Amino acid sequence: MPHIICITPDGKRTELQVTEGTSVMQAALANGLPGLNADCGGACQCATCHVYVEQPWADQLAAVDDTEDAMLDCTGEPRQPNSRLSCQLMVTAALDGMVVRLPAVQ
Repeated sequence: MPHIICITPDGKRTELQVTEGTSVMQAALANGLPGLNADCGGACQCATCHVYVEQPWADQLAAVDDTEDAMLDCTGEPRQPNSRLSCQLMVTAALDGMVVRLPAVQ
């Protein structure tokens, strides 16, 4: 089962075991990870599951589509080149060990 490492703004690291095909957002919510609101429940209709994906994983992800791109312009913290919506990040074995940082504001 792949592991995803989430780092909160205060530096706390949480390692999540995630079933393949589950989004990072779903895994974070199921594990009670603080700082990720996911107000729309994963419909890519808000920006409250914004994360910063560290390298080398950011380059391995599918490209941002038009809907996610538009939502990323609405993030509470500044958008960065590695900004993604965690509801759009489906976990695969290739992402084992991926590190995502949560912004201070969603």
